[in-house]
Amino acid sequence: VQLQASGGGLVQTGGSLRLSCAASGSIFRSNAMGWFRQAPGKQRELVAAITIGGGTNYADSVRGRFTISGDNAKSTGYLQMNNLKPEDTAVYFCYQDVNYYNNDDLITSRVWGQGTQVTVSS
Repeated sequence: VQLQASGGGLVQTGGSLRLSCAASGSIFRSNAMGWFRQAPGKQRELVAAITIGGGTNYADSVRGRFTISGDNAKSTGYLQMNNLKPEDTAVYFCYQDVNYYNNDDLITSRVWGQGTQVTVSS
């Protein structure tokens, strides 16, 4: 199982970006997905998360500006980022908590994407 993150880039303050996180491989179910970010010299922080039931959680710094969503049929998660600020500049990492079969064993695992750079200019 692998995750492919995409959608990062350079945008001006107030602009928008949409990140995607697509899973590939034989996934039985994606139970949750989310995004962390890490800025230079700072610790990795949780940005947003969503469960299979649709429950969401946001960092205070992004609530009201970012929206997380998921398409279980496509095993893909999205992060819509609006009204971006320079302090949102970071590498964004996605993850999915998935179930998949390894022979007859049902495995539960957190899988990480490779990270995508978001840069917001002032």
